[in-house]
Amino acid sequence: MKSSVEEIRQRFDAEAALYTNLETGQVAVTDSALCMGLVAESAAAATPHASNLLELGCGGGNYTLKLLERLPNLNVTLVDLTQTMLDLAVPRVRPKTTGSVQTILADIRDADFGKERFDIVLASAMLHHLRTDDEWQTVFQKVHDALKPRGSFWIYDIVESSLPELQAVHWRRYGEYLTAIGGEAYRDEVYARIIAEDTPRPVPYQLDLLRSVGFSEVELLHKNTCFAAFGAIKR
Repeated sequence: MKSSVEEIRQRFDAEAALYTNLETGQVAVTDSALCMGLVAESAAAATPHASNLLELGCGGGNYTLKLLERLPNLNVTLVDLTQTMLDLAVPRVRPKTTGSVQTILADIRDADFGKERFDIVLASAMLHHLRTDDEWQTVFQKVHDALKPRGSFWIYDIVESSLPELQAVHWRRYGEYLTAIGGEAYRDEVYARIIAEDTPRPVPYQLDLLRSVGFSEVELLHKNTCFAAFGAIKR
């Protein structure tokens, strides 16, 4: 049995401070700082006209802050499962934009983002909490519908391989990374959390799903073992 939404909410409440380091990002994931910058630069380049940003699972707001370094006039809507995260993100984000800052406290499966309201949607390390194929389809469709024409959607997340042999290689190499930064006990703690909480999907699955809900162009930005950054544009 996977962790419930309430169990995941409680863990994030307890660990909120881990998601506020703009220099390193989340140290438990590979290439976090690199991908924060890469996603922000790609979103700004693909959507330079943007005025409205939606960040799903905002945590401490790191991805929004990185994007605001390039597009400092955005109206920002932050979504998170926990009020603790929103309370951390808002005072960090508000001084960095001349636009408005709004929050939505919700599970993204339940939230209503409206139609053609946003120019950019960001989702960092949170889509892996979706469980069924129907949930993945519904959320991706919801994001597509919430974007204006010429809007873009950018993702950084844990992913799996559809090939068991390669998944074993990626899992081993990720374990070596975790051991190097925190020791074997830390590796085992992160492994246990992933097994309990996460249901990631392969990159090809997600790229195909982006196309199926209506995105006309998709792009893989970066992949290193179990983590990948990629995006899509709505024409």
